[in-house]
Parts: sequence; C-alpha cells; structure tokens
Amino acid sequence: MQRRVFLRIKELSSLPVFKMANQTTQPHRHSHDCKHSGIFGERTELIFAILSGAFLIAGWLLSFASISIEYLLPVYVMSYFFGGYYTLIESLSKLKLQQFEIDFLMLVAAIGAAILGNWAEGALLLFLFSLSHALEHVAMGQARNAIESLASLAPDVALVRRDERELEILIDDLKIDDIVIVKPNERVAADGFVIKGKTSIDQSPITGESLPVEKFPIDDLRWAREHEPHLPFENRVFAGTINQHGAIEILVTRLTTETALARVVVMVNEAENQQSETQRFAQKFERIFVPVVLIFVATLLFAWVLISESAGDSFYRAMAVLVAASPCALAISTPSAVLSGVARAARGGVLIKGGGPLEELGKIKSIAFDKTGTLTKGKPSVSDVITAEGVSQTDLLVTALSVERLSDHPIAAALVRDAVDLLPAGYHPSSPTFPIAENLISKTGQGVTATLNKSVISIGKSSFFPSDTLAPEDQALFDSVAGLEQQGRTVMVVKQAEQFLGFIGLMDTPRPGAKEAITRLRSIGIARMSMLSGDNQNVANAIANAVGVDQAYGDLMPADKVKKIKLLQDDGAVGMVGDGVNDAPAMATANVGIAMGAAGSDVALETADVALMSDDLEKLPFAISLSKMTKTIIIQNLWVSLGMIAFLVPATLFGLPIGPAVILHEGSTFIVVLNALRLLGFSDKI
Repeated sequence: MQRRVFLRIKELSSLPVFKMANQTTQPHRHSHDCKHSGIFGERTELIFAILSGAFLIAGWLLSFASISIEYLLPVYVMSYFFGGYYTLIESLSKLKLQQFEIDFLMLVAAIGAAILGNWAEGALLLFLFSLSHALEHVAMGQARNAIESLASLAPDVALVRRDERELEILIDDLKIDDIVIVKPNERVAADGFVIKGKTSIDQSPITGESLPVEKFPIDDLRWAREHEPHLPFENRVFAGTINQHGAIEILVTRLTTETALARVVVMVNEAENQQSETQRFAQKFERIFVPVVLIFVATLLFAWVLISESAGDSFYRAMAVLVAASPCALAISTPSAVLSGVARAARGGVLIKGGGPLEELGKIKSIAFDKTGTLTKGKPSVSDVITAEGVSQTDLLVTALSVERLSDHPIAAALVRDAVDLLPAGYHPSSPTFPIAENLISKTGQGVTATLNKSVISIGKSSFFPSDTLAPEDQALFDSVAGLEQQGRTVMVVKQAEQFLGFIGLMDTPRPGAKEAITRLRSIGIARMSMLSGDNQNVANAIANAVGVDQAYGDLMPADKVKKIKLLQDDGAVGMVGDGVNDAPAMATANVGIAMGAAGSDVALETADVALMSDDLEKLPFAISLSKMTKTIIIQNLWVSLGMIAFLVPATLFGLPIGPAVILHEGSTFIVVLNALRLLGFSDKI
C-alpha cells in the first residue's frame, strides 16, 4: 500500500499515527457503522438487498397465481439468503464477543416467522432491514466523503528544482528544503514558505477562508527556517491549497505525512471515535435495553399459558414485539449527526475533535479570549508619531529607523516596517545616502542606544529616561507619553545627545472582524466574554473597549489565566480561545479549548478541542451555531427513535402485524439518517 496523503482515508490508515490511534482506541461499533464489500465491491450489500426484494416480489406475484408452497419456498429462501447474509455475519461476529445486538434480534424474528410458515413476512423483514442498512451506508457515505475529499486535495506530483534542474517527482519523494515550483491554477504540493514570486492562494480547503490570501516571499531564509512555526500567513503555504495567478517557488518545511492537510485528515477521521455524552448514553441504554427485550420476548412466547390463544399466535406476537423493540434508529441517531457535524465543520475550516467537543461547544455560557494574536493581529504597528518643537517628522523617523533596523526585537521590526511607509519619497534604508547607525547596545526591557553621525541616540520606554533629569521644556512631551500609555500604546521615546526628538507610539491593533465576531457571539447566546492578557492592564482595557468584550484582565501569568478560567466556570461552561502555546494550561482547564490559526501550529492542533484553521474569528460563531444545531438534531433523532419504540411495542402487543411494524421501524431509521445529513448543508447566516 502506497503511503500517499492524497489517497482515501482507508489507505491513510497505514500511516503510523493511524496505527497508534487504532491500538489505543477501540470503540464499540454497531453494524450501522460497518462497511461491507463483496463480489460487487462496496455496493454488494445494496445489491444483495435489492435481490432480496426482487425474490420477495416474485414470491408475492406467484402466490396470486395459486402456486403451491413447495414451489414458492425456494423463492422465499433466496430472499432470506440475500436479505439475511450480512445480518447473519454481523450477528455471528457479535455473538463471539457475547453481545446480543440489533442484527441478532432481527435474525431471530425472521427465523421465527419462517417457523410459523410466514415466509413472506420474514422475507419482508430481512429485505427492509438489509435495505435500510445499505441505504444508511450510502447516505452516511456522503458524510464520510466530505471528510475523505480532504485527503484527495494534494496533487500526485510536484515540480522540484534540484541541482539547477526542474524535475517532476511524486510528492512522497519530497524532502525538507526542496524547492517546489507552483504554477498558476495548480495545487500546492507541500507545506512551506514562499521564497520567490507573489500570488494569491485559495486556502479554503484548509482554513475555510472565502477569499484568496495574498502571498509574499521571505527575504531572510535562515531566519525563516528558524522561525518557521511563527511565520505570518502571508508567507506560508499549505498542501492542497490552490495557487491563483502568479508562479511561485516554495521551500518545503514538512514531509508529506506531516503537512497541515495530512494532520487534519487524520484528526477528523479519528474524531469519529471520540464519543459524546449522548453517544455514551445511547450505548448504555442499548446494553441494558437489548437483554431486557430478549427476556420480555421470551416471556411473551408463553403468553398462551395465561390467555386463550394458540402457542403459534403467542410466538408471532413475540416476534412482532422483537421487531418493534429493536433500537436500530437509536443506534444510528447520534453517530450519524456527529459524523455529519464534524464533516461540515472541517469543510468550513474548523477542526472539531469528536462528538464530545462538538456537543460541549454548544453548551458554553462564556468565552475567555487571549489578547495577542487572538483578538489582536499579534504584531504591533505605528499608531502615533509626535515630534518635539523644532523637529520634523522626517528627522524623527529617519533617526529611529537608522537605529532600530539594527535590532531584532519585534517592536523594532514593527517600527522599521511602518516608518519606511511614512517617510517621504527618496528616503529608504536601501538608499546609499541613508544614514547608518552603529554600536547598538540593547538594555532588555528598556531600550537601545547607538551612535549616529557621532551622536549618541537613545530609544526606549519613558522609564529609560530618569524623570529627575528632565528639563522643564521636556515635561510636556513626557506628559503626552503618559497619556498615550494610558490608552494602551507602547511608546518609544527618541533622544539625540541631550535633545529629545519626540516619540513614536505603537499598538497591537484589534484583528479585523473581531468586533463583529463578538457581536455575533452575543446574538447566538454567549452571555459573557472576557479577555485574559499578559500585557499591562491599560493595554488590555484599550483592546477590550475596542472589540467590545465585557471584562479585561491584564498582567496575567499562565497560572493566573487558569485561576480566572476556574472562577468563570462557577457560572457555567467556559470556552478558552488562544494560540495553543502560551495558553495551553488555560485551554486545558476550560470546558472547551479553542485554538486560532491552527493550520500553522502543531501545538494548537494537538492541545485544542476545537481548532480554527485560519486566523478568522468569524469561524467561532459558525462552530458554536453548528454545535447547537447538531445538538438539536440529536434530540430530534432520539425523540423519533425512542418514540417509535414507545408506539410500536404496545401496538404489536395488541395485534399490529409484523409487516407494518417492519415498515414503520425501518422507516424511522432512515428518517433519522436523513435528518442527520441535513448538517452537511448547514449555514449559519443570520
């Protein structure tokens, strides 16, 4: 078996991660979950069911012609054979495990009908039961196909540049640091980052984003390799996404089996085995209910002892009750909804790790957000440039840029990036006339000093400059600094020799769409939203006011975030949204841990219960709405399945024949599956 991620999920099961999952998790499965194959391939069960029906109809037609039973019997036996073949296989496999389940009940009822000479009714039972199973597998295949389609996104081959030659190779043969050429309208073959060319890429198969994302090359390859997990989305590409209009070259950073696509396929498939509370309830109910049914039916066999009817009539009634009480619809009601919900979420760019998180997500009453990278962009930008009297903005920016371009601090990088855009035409660091600073000295947490044109330049926080050394004319400048710091800015004061040139304010601005996402979360019933941040309280308050969360908590260490989550849980279930790294303890403490931007983070995919594959907070209301809809459909399915049992059992006790009981029983099972499949078309537009 070839280990290619673009193959179907059942072929992916050969991967080590699948083998590990299969060894550690062996869930209880019903016959509804089993796929059968045979001489006609995966459709064998459906064809057998159709053949069973064909022989059943032939028997009925021949009976109208007054054909004797010895000629009709072979026809009904063939109907029994094709209708009961897979039912018998399932029953025997479960009996070996000492499990008496639905298939066994149906087989007993069909045999009982044959013993009484009611071959037509027994054949009808096996025909409808096998047809119901086969149609369930076909219908449920739509949900599984939604998952399996993810696995087929990556191309079979990649165009690679090696030793100055362009070679077309299988994606299995890609190596770390290979250079892959991706032409317009082609699918990206591997995870990596852009090193040449500009383009826009449709990332919807992985992240669910509706619009293409602009991609730009990385200049410093050495730095990019060292910081690969933290590169912005504008530089990174993922296997299975679609290049739009520009040819690009990417440096491969992950093997085929380790790409975001491969991990998503594996985890979504594994999610089928992660059971929800409702699933566990249904299975416990079945384990108790099926033996009770068998005991009750065994008792009914002897009803003729107490009431005036023949032993044959008692036997017939017992078989009818056996059909009525079989919890087929109950067995499939929750798994079908969970599978459809998980598949729909994956198509929308949200990875939900099973039925448990899927149900729990809809129960949360409050959400706690990390600030940096969750409610904000995660990278500061210049928000204010204030000059001292007699100093031009150009002089201030040129001085600051000349010094800060020597530093690798994130604040310095943001200042350099934005300052270049604010300078007049002709002022650019690449210009030979642009001043060059030297002798950079960094004082951690405070600022930097350097030499520029034989003058000492100092850039740093206000605390970097002792207040007792300030001249009276500088006090007004520092009063403005204090005002901006109260508004949540990070302020860098610039001083040349003994003269203050001014200051530059930077701020990690709210993420686009964050405020709208908060508003939508309120509209779907999230009562309380908080922000947990390691930044100072002023910064936290500023961001909280900008996006509209109820409460901001600043100056928090990871342990402090855990304590806040526990306090919030006093008022109900809590979801914690973070990046899956610094927030891992808080996410683990919350009822549901939700990771942002998980397509680029191994840790986020592993630690979170729910992973938003893109940096789009709008996916969170979608996921919660989907969870609520899934819960609604599960409840509807339980009412249908249990309600049908509650109706049919007394109805068959008081004389409802096996034929109508079978039709109603199998009809309810199919209704439950169709209801669950509605989730595949779920839309949260409000």
